[in-house]
Amino acid sequence: MVHPMENWTSRIEAKDRRLSREPCIRGTRIMVSVILDNLAEGLTPEEIIAEYPPLTLEDVRAAISYAAATREEELVPLRRLGA
Repeated sequence: MVHPMENWTSRIEAKDRRLSREPCIRGTRIMVSVILDNLAEGLTPEEIIAEYPPLTLEDVRAAISYAAATREEELVPLRRLGA
C-alpha cells in the first residue's frame, strides 16, 4: 500500500465547474472540505464512510493529506498563544 501522503494526487481532483473547482474525491462529487468538516465535528473516518458510501478509508486519508500538503499558513502551537 502506498502511503496516503504520496497518494492524494491520485484521489483528489478539482475540475468540476459545477462545484466551483472545489477539490473533490475523484469519481465523486464529495468535496474534500466536506470530509474535513466532518472530521472537525468529531466524526471518525468510519462514520464518514458510512454517511458517504462511495468513500474509502484511503479517500479520507487522502483528504487529510491534501489539506496538510496545500495549507498556506504556518500553524502556531496553542501553548504560544497563551504566553
